[in-house]
Amino acid sequence: MENRQKRLGELIKQEISEMMLREIKDPRIGFVSITSVDMTADLRHAKVFISVLGSESERKSSLAGLRSATGFIRRELGHRLRLKYTPEISITYDKSIEEGVRIVALIDSVTKERTSLSDDE
Repeated sequence: MENRQKRLGELIKQEISEMMLREIKDPRIGFVSITSVDMTADLRHAKVFISVLGSESERKSSLAGLRSATGFIRRELGHRLRLKYTPEISITYDKSIEEGVRIVALIDSVTKERTSLSDDE
């Protein structure tokens, strides 16, 4: 990824985090954190990846709340960043944290199984 794409992605991540903390007051949005922002090469589209702490229903409602706020987020980014073109924002759920937790649990179960087998010998 180009350096400008990375820098703009990080800046968008910071600004959206600030908006979620201070300005977006949708009650559907729970404990959400932005994991990353991927920018297209032409800097016209930003894919914002989020993770949500909570149940499946909390994840869905937080995602719906953030998606309904994308117009506000885009407008605010346009005012704050003063870019030639404000990127289109798409909000996507990031499954990598869940997958990481699942893999760690699998590794732990295999390790426990091995230690119990070696203790039996």
